[in-house]
Parts: sequence; C-alpha cells; structure tokens
Amino acid sequence: MMAADLIARARAGDGQAFRELAEPYLRELQVHCYRMLGSFEDAEDALQNTLLTAWQSLGGFEGRASLRTWLYRIATNRCLDARRAASRRPAKEWDVPGVEPPEPTQLGEVVWLQPFPGAPLEDAVEVPLGPEARYEQTESISLAFVTALQVLPPRQLAVLILRDVLGFKASEVADMLDSTVESVNSALKRARAGLERHRPPTAGHRPPPAVGSPVEDAIVAKFVQAWESADLDALVALLTDDVFMSMPPMPFEYQGRDVVARFCAGLFDAGRRFDLVPSRANGQPAFGAYLRDPNGVSHGVGLYVLTLTGDRICAMTRFDNSVLPWFGLPRSLPSR
Repeated sequence: MMAADLIARARAGDGQAFRELAEPYLRELQVHCYRMLGSFEDAEDALQNTLLTAWQSLGGFEGRASLRTWLYRIATNRCLDARRAASRRPAKEWDVPGVEPPEPTQLGEVVWLQPFPGAPLEDAVEVPLGPEARYEQTESISLAFVTALQVLPPRQLAVLILRDVLGFKASEVADMLDSTVESVNSALKRARAGLERHRPPTAGHRPPPAVGSPVEDAIVAKFVQAWESADLDALVALLTDDVFMSMPPMPFEYQGRDVVARFCAGLFDAGRRFDLVPSRANGQPAFGAYLRDPNGVSHGVGLYVLTLTGDRICAMTRFDNSVLPWFGLPRSLPSR
C-alpha cells in the first residue's frame, strides 16, 4: 500500500495504518534512542514516547522531509527531553560477598550504562546512511563508543549521532533541532573533540575479528574454558597489556593486565566458580555468568561483554543480573 494512502488512513484514526507506517523504522529508532541514552530500558521508553507523539502529531506532518527524517526528529527530541529530566543515578556499591577488590585504577564517569541485546541489533544495522556518515554501524553501537557518547552535553550528543553516525545533512539536523546550520556545525566540532577525549586509546589495536569467524570462535572458546575452570594463567594469556575492565553501575574501573588479573584472582581465590552461557551484546561476544551453588544449581549473577582486538581481549564489561532477561537468559541453571 502506498505511503500516502497509509498516511491518509492514519490521520483519519486508523491505528493499523499507523503501525504499518512506523514498522520499517522501529528497530533503527530503538538503536538511535539507545545511543542517545546509553540505557536499553530508557531507550524503550523513549521509543514508545516517540510513537505516541508521532501518532498524535501526524496531522502536522507536511511531507517536506521524509517520514523517516520526521520520526528521527521526534525521537531525538524525546531523548533530549529524557536526558534533561533524568536525575543523576547513584553509583552502586561493591556487592560481591567474600571478595575484596583491588584498588581501582579510576572511578568511571559513566556508571549508568546498559547493554543492548544482540538480536534486535541484527535487524537494525543495515539502515540507510547519509553520505556524510563517519562511523560504521557496528562501531557506533559498540560499548566503548556508546559509553563515550554519554559524557557529551545532550545537544552535542544529538548532533554527533545525527551527522556522523546517521549521515544526515547539517541543514536536516538544524531543522530537527530548531537550530541553524552554523550552530549545528559548531556543536559538531565540539562534540568530535569531546568524543576523542573520552574514547579509550586504540593505538596498536587491530580490528575485531568478524562475527562468527574462526578467530572469534577460538578466543570465545578459550575464554569460556579459562573462566569456567578458574584458570588465571590461561585467562591472562588472552588479555592485551592495556586491557580495560568496568562494571556499571559500580564505578570501579581497572586498566592494565596486572590489575585485571588481580581482580579475577580475587574472584577465583574466593572459591567462586561459574558456568557461562553465550550471547551477544552491542554486536560483541557476551556471556550470562552463573555462580555455581553447592546444591548444583547455578544462579545468574551478571553478564560479561568482551571487546576483541585481533585474537585478544582488550576490554571486559560486567553488568549485573537484572539485564539477563533481555537476552533470553534464565535467572538460574539446573544442576548438570
């Protein structure tokens, strides 16, 4: 059915016509809201607010821009509203019983960060990009990239995503934000500089292996074997010298193989043993972590996400167990 006919029917109150109009853009809009907010839950709320606003405002859609561009305008502004309204979420205290962590290298600026489940991402990465996009879609959903985005002021964040990630023209972004081209260009320049300051250094890092490649499969298998068997030497052999570990919403961050090794040794020396269930988050290898109980049942304690460079691990991010259901992972595993 032609879009014009669907728009006419939706304006007349046909909810099914509106759903057909919006359906092709839902996944990419969800990813856009996630980049803006760094939270899977907040992105879901922002997407629903976007759809409600679009449904209520469809009578004002004049067709000067495409429907996709109009929806991005609404989504961006709903996310900016959410960022302005959000109170600063507190960092979480260390909560691993029987384990005393080493002194962190630093305390993270971004403690409220959530992973994005891999399944919806697969439907969203092949979206049409404008000619001015500077980042590959897979890079722009990575944990490192999304974390760095969250440090930017809201308006700079919006401009950088719309221009450099999605490739909208400066004039289109100015219209979306009720601004001027000059203001957009100025905000973009500041945002690029801010992003580079907060992204982790990548000097000497090779690109990650292709998804599902023999190299990725091999390092994932070695990580699972090392972690499940508490083999610290085997685990450390997989890490780069500058490996980085973080644990949002706990603020502790560790930089360097030695201190990350001490952190992992603390877990293993405390007698904690784990079963890992593979998944994917933000396009990266991920694992539900289940702590073995003496009665044989393993209880979900978190989600680990790996960042790979060549055949090594350059970052590990641990999230708490509240995220497991988003990945279709159970709260516990039966005894083997």
